[in-house]
Amino acid sequence: MEISDVKRRVVETIERARRLSGERRTRIDEAAREYEAFLDRIAIPVFKQVANVLRAESYPFTVFTPGGSVRLMSDRAAEDYVELELDTTGEPVVTGRASRSRGRRVIESERPIGSPATLTEEDVLSFVLQSLEPLVER
Repeated sequence: MEISDVKRRVVETIERARRLSGERRTRIDEAAREYEAFLDRIAIPVFKQVANVLRAESYPFTVFTPGGSVRLMSDRAAEDYVELELDTTGEPVVTGRASRSRGRRVIESERPIGSPATLTEEDVLSFVLQSLEPLVER
């Protein structure tokens, strides 16, 4: 194989990688902006409403907003929670995570919810209610 062919292909690979990396950073930056707006307008208010209803029904839960996420956590067990977070490891997507304790075992689940630009209050509420069911069945 000619060195000129190898060099050309290596240079093409480097340029392609740089271009794709730049495009990915742009998508992530845009998703991060959309996600912050989504948190402020939709997710945090829905989580707070759910927490208020749970408290009224004698299920003490508190809403936390640690850097870039929202979490509804049981006041009785820190391992019992439902949260939303932006996952940027692949295509940017809002990921829902739930955790519950059963004795010494902690059972965790995680699933993509959708793009921050397209999620609605109903989407968030549906995820939270599905995830809460095992936490309130006791």
